[in-house]
Amino acid sequence: MKIDLFIPCFIDQFNPQTGFNMVKVLEKAGCQVNYNIEQTCCGLSAFNAGKWYEARQVSEKLLNEITPDRNLVCGGTACAGMIRNSYDLLFQNSSYHNKFRQLQKRTFELSEFLVDVIKVENLGAKFSGKAIFMDTCTGLNGCHVKAQPRILLEQVEGLELVEINIQNECCGFGGSFAITNPDLSVHMGNKKLDSFKEAGVQNIISTDYSCLIHLKSIANVKGLSFNFLHIADVLASSN
Repeated sequence: MKIDLFIPCFIDQFNPQTGFNMVKVLEKAGCQVNYNIEQTCCGLSAFNAGKWYEARQVSEKLLNEITPDRNLVCGGTACAGMIRNSYDLLFQNSSYHNKFRQLQKRTFELSEFLVDVIKVENLGAKFSGKAIFMDTCTGLNGCHVKAQPRILLEQVEGLELVEINIQNECCGFGGSFAITNPDLSVHMGNKKLDSFKEAGVQNIISTDYSCLIHLKSIANVKGLSFNFLHIADVLASSN
């Protein structure tokens, strides 16, 4: 199967190795990966800030860079959710109407695509350690992604998954929310980190690198030494 790959801004700018790991995982699953090096952003940041004109410009660029009759696999539920749920508000009854409608049906987050679309659950990954999979707001509410990453991680040799009581609570990032409400954002992040520490885990895994980098910055200030890992990093691992 030939697919288009969308790498979120946060991964591209702060942890490009995760993008390469996404390619590695998809190729291991039997996909032929196409990545347009001209791609930039799905428009989410501007959209959430209320700058819909700018969001529309960025989103139009994406629509012109991908192939709507191929599946688009995203490295995060935030971007997948933006395309699937918010492009209606930007492009309804526009010249892009048919194109975005077609793309919405073919846009998936990585774990969702592997488990639900191509029915791959075991990628032969090996990762030694105790970990928590951290759900995200966009994953749970925007894409209904919860079971899929756990199904994949349960097949990783050597990985021990732990569940905690506040899995459904926000990490405090929320895009521009972390900037406009820094005190509350950090308080929410600290609550997550305290629960991770109490659970005695070293590794924090998620589908969304934006949430991970938010918690990582708070953990660095507190002197906490967690490993923050995108799910692609774990699925591509052979350690």
